[in-house]
Amino acid sequence: MVGKFIGQYLTENGIKQTFVAEKVGIPKSQMSDICTKDRSVDSVLYYKICKALNVPLETFLEKIEEE
Repeated sequence: MVGKFIGQYLTENGIKQTFVAEKVGIPKSQMSDICTKDRSVDSVLYYKICKALNVPLETFLEKIEEE
């Protein structure tokens, strides 16, 4: 579920999935699956994505609570 919000954030901020994938060390296809197919994200990968985007860990988790 969190992947949907990560994908929205990337789109809204003009950030390429490739950029994030390279920063966190995963294939672009995996990043795409996270953003579009809501592939599960473990806590370590979630932390790396937030760090790569320079956003607090709560950024996407709060959106889940809002739904």
